[in-house]
Amino acid sequence: MSITAQALDGVYGRSAAGVRARLERDDNGGWRDLADAETDSEGRISEWRDKKLERGLYRIRFDSDYYFVGLGLSAAYPEIIVTFRMQDETDAYQIQVMLSPYSYSTHFRIA
Repeated sequence: MSITAQALDGVYGRSAAGVRARLERDDNGGWRDLADAETDSEGRISEWRDKKLERGLYRIRFDSDYYFVGLGLSAAYPEIIVTFRMQDETDAYQIQVMLSPYSYSTHFRIA
């Protein structure tokens, strides 16, 4: 099972490079940190692709506040949390988030 994530900038219509993110897994009602990363020049986090993950409930916390402050903007949503369920060890999961200061959207794909 693998996971990749991508952040896109809805203000400037480009990849969102430098977005901090944290991958977490549900641990009996609490959340356990698994990995921290930052998006590359294409807005992608690829290093999670090689992590050994099991079925379960996961979430990614995107630090949109840090990203937008770096652009001189203020974000209404200081972080965006995308929660999802991984159901099959053979699948590759792709999570994408489109950021803007006052809205966001997500896309989930299983490949």
